[in-house]
Amino acid sequence: MDKYDSSQIQILEGLKAVRKVPGMYIGSTGPEGLHHMIYEVVDNCIDESMAGFASKINIVIYGDGTMSVEDDGRGIPVDIHPKYNRPGLEIVMTELHSGAKFDKKVYKVTGGLHGVGVHVVNALSEYLLAIVKKGEDIYYERFERGIPVSGLIKINVNDIHKDENLKDIVVKYPEHGTIIKFYPDKEIFDSTDFSYSTITDRIMDLAFLNSGITISLNDLRNNKSENFHFDGGIVEYARFLNQNKEIINREPIYCKEEVSDYTVEFSMQYSNDIAEIAESFVNNIKTPEGGTHLTGFHTGISRAIIDYAKSKNLIKGVVAITGDDTREGLAAVLHIKMYNPQFEGQTKEKLGNSSVKSVVSSITEKYLKDYFESFPPVAEAIIKRVLAAAAAREASRKAKDLIRRKTALESGSLPGKLADCSSDNSKITEIYIVEGDSAGGSAKQARNREFQAILPLRGKILNVEKSNDNKALENEEIKNLITAIGTNIKDKFEIKNLRYDKTIIMTDADVDGAHIRTLLLTFFYRYMKPLIEDGHVYFAQPPLFRIQKGNDIHYVFFEDEKDELIKKLGNNVIIQRFKGLGEMNPEQLWETTMNPETRKLVQVSIEDGYYADQLFNILMGEKVEPRRKFIEENAKYVKNLDI
Repeated sequence: MDKYDSSQIQILEGLKAVRKVPGMYIGSTGPEGLHHMIYEVVDNCIDESMAGFASKINIVIYGDGTMSVEDDGRGIPVDIHPKYNRPGLEIVMTELHSGAKFDKKVYKVTGGLHGVGVHVVNALSEYLLAIVKKGEDIYYERFERGIPVSGLIKINVNDIHKDENLKDIVVKYPEHGTIIKFYPDKEIFDSTDFSYSTITDRIMDLAFLNSGITISLNDLRNNKSENFHFDGGIVEYARFLNQNKEIINREPIYCKEEVSDYTVEFSMQYSNDIAEIAESFVNNIKTPEGGTHLTGFHTGISRAIIDYAKSKNLIKGVVAITGDDTREGLAAVLHIKMYNPQFEGQTKEKLGNSSVKSVVSSITEKYLKDYFESFPPVAEAIIKRVLAAAAAREASRKAKDLIRRKTALESGSLPGKLADCSSDNSKITEIYIVEGDSAGGSAKQARNREFQAILPLRGKILNVEKSNDNKALENEEIKNLITAIGTNIKDKFEIKNLRYDKTIIMTDADVDGAHIRTLLLTFFYRYMKPLIEDGHVYFAQPPLFRIQKGNDIHYVFFEDEKDELIKKLGNNVIIQRFKGLGEMNPEQLWETTMNPETRKLVQVSIEDGYYADQLFNILMGEKVEPRRKFIEENAKYVKNLDI
């Protein structure tokens, strides 16, 4: 046995710990962690803005993949620290848990002390330049993988482009401020390719939350740039969330109140949409998993609406209202500012401070009750919407109770068209949802009966985006889907009852097939969203062409792939175009599309919940004009419909 004693114990000093286990500090070394590096730097700029010393931020993506973030704030201190005898800039960049945010003297409100900020960005960058502008003077220091390599250097602002380190720097605000330019380390990250759209989503949030700030984004890779500035703040944000929807209260309800060390700000607007969209933030940090502030907000809304409805005798014996009813169709933005927020998780996705819940709940409840008394027509319209949600929920409950999950022992009650598999091990089983009896027949012959089930659909299923629960649950194809998958739907959804690990949508590679995929995705997103979130939904990828020359057979999936292959093979090739799954013989279908060893599956995931919700609403909803506009703006990006 190997010796195990105290000599085996290591202490990782300074930033070495960050490089050893980066996931502990930025969540992952994938795209999320890469972009979290940007957010850490930008959040420092926002803190400077909230302190009243910055109003502009400039973000630049350079052609080589380097990123810089600039603000017009005070600039990181560059004088020598009286205790540590080092420049403040160097300390901030190299020492974990250093900075000016541990008391209220410099920053009353910050993104929190749980993160480790720019130190981590420095540690996980191949190189980083920290540049401070102080009038006519520029100070900078270069670091490589967190280690200072240049010492602090001072130059005149007019000589900036004469310096080898600074000659490519984009300086937009020359008077004062800070620029952090960094190149993520390829030894750490799976990819160092920054996504323009991902960055845009984050800085748009920040521009909404801070109406006095302007954020510029410049992508030098393709000369794309945008400025983000919203005078309307989170009121404008609520309208943005509800665009293209039928609005209940035309003017969003807005509140901003300060109590002790807390500032509570929210905006809310109802629509006839069935979903709730609640964007929550703490000190400008987005909390996608909510937390105590969002729980308090929900509680305050429910109490205010239910109490007001009872006091005005507006309920009149209808089914009891629940908290979910009071939030159906609600688009809300909640922003809390506080000292020393405690987040659950290093990437700050959920607020944990217990005291926040009662503060937010109390402010929300009181404000809404006063608002309803001042604007009775708005209150009555919202309560009418809530009562409609309660009635629909009760009707839906009764309909859902008719749909029960059927276990393998009750397989006689499963849909008649379902060709089930023999295994009852849901960890290995798959269900293929195919269009039509012809494709279903081929798939049934091609499959491995042990673990692959086939459910043929008759034509195109109902568009649930335009239908209520009652109509959807009366649809035979939807009932077959729900029963076969086994999890039930919406608030009755139980992932433990899932009958198949993979739900695979297998449609023809044409426009009709794409439409059926979209209808099925709409159903899964609205009725079985956890099925997508947990990674159980897939697209099959059937080939478009079978190309043969002599005894060599190739299957290809795209037009351009076919053209390249034909050029390579030369003359005398036989080309077969598969117009539908039913045209393939079972052996071909198994070999190309159903054999786990050779097939190509595309896993469906939700990268941005708000954007996904908007997209389903635009593309599958009632309003024609937003759909036409979306198609006109995005048709140019469609390279090939045969996908």
